[in-house]
Amino acid sequence: MHGSADLVLGTMYFGTRLDERASFAQLDRFVEAGGTTLDTANCYAFWESGTGHGGQSEAVIGRWLAANPGIRERMVIATKVGVEPTDDGGVEGLSAEVVQRESARSLDRLGVDRIDLYWAHGEDRSTDLEETVAAFGALVKNGLVGRLGVSNHPTWRVERGRRLAAALAVEPWTALQLTTSYVEPRPGAPVPGKDHRFGFVSDETRDYLESHPEIELWAYSPLIQGAFDRGDRPLPEVYDHPGTAGRLAALEQVAERRGTTLSQVVLAWLLSGSPQARPIVGVSSLDQLDDALAASGLELSPEELAALDAPR
Repeated sequence: MHGSADLVLGTMYFGTRLDERASFAQLDRFVEAGGTTLDTANCYAFWESGTGHGGQSEAVIGRWLAANPGIRERMVIATKVGVEPTDDGGVEGLSAEVVQRESARSLDRLGVDRIDLYWAHGEDRSTDLEETVAAFGALVKNGLVGRLGVSNHPTWRVERGRRLAAALAVEPWTALQLTTSYVEPRPGAPVPGKDHRFGFVSDETRDYLESHPEIELWAYSPLIQGAFDRGDRPLPEVYDHPGTAGRLAALEQVAERRGTTLSQVVLAWLLSGSPQARPIVGVSSLDQLDDALAASGLELSPEELAALDAPR
């Protein structure tokens, strides 16, 4: 069984594309429906901000928490570090100095004394991995962070980081955030808007997670910007291949039988998979949020899951 608590509310555009009123409305609706987990980042959303820097999303969440006394204890707040732009045109990276400094800034913007899940947002091969792992581990030891996660890293680096954590006797990464959906792009083809080389779930990822059930998978952009149900947003051309056609046909059959949208079936399929993927749902309206929340209560039968998994 899964429910709304398994969905993650993506807050990327809070404070930029979405003003504070609209952001608060989403947060309120999400919590009213039983949602508990918020995903943000220190860099959200620098590309939408006139400053060229992020922090707007965290700040809005902080003001919402302050406006709702007592709600903090009900929430799981996840944020990230690693890809915020620097003033010289670079990227902050994952050095110990950056991890310590930016975690403090995130805590301040969020108005909390602990981050529940702190993500290494992207790779930084200019910093020794042991330094990064030790810096993240120190945050947990000092009570500033609960759990640790890693996003947009190749599997071998995830495993190396976890082994380093064991050798250093510090908290390991126990969450992995990548993008995935019911349909997949052509292997090796560039995907518009996805500039992380190792940002996609692969068969190797799934195999690794099946062997490491202690690692939780979070899936960003699971609905491919609304392409399953919005006629004005078709799937990008990179998804146009024979495998997609068969999967879309199976998806449409299940959705028609259930009287649901295609997106709802996609979310339910992710939540029911092995390994399970917790979808991060970023929406622009309350109607879209309600649609996603409805999917959290959609339990697919073994026969439906088999039908959805069959086409390749």
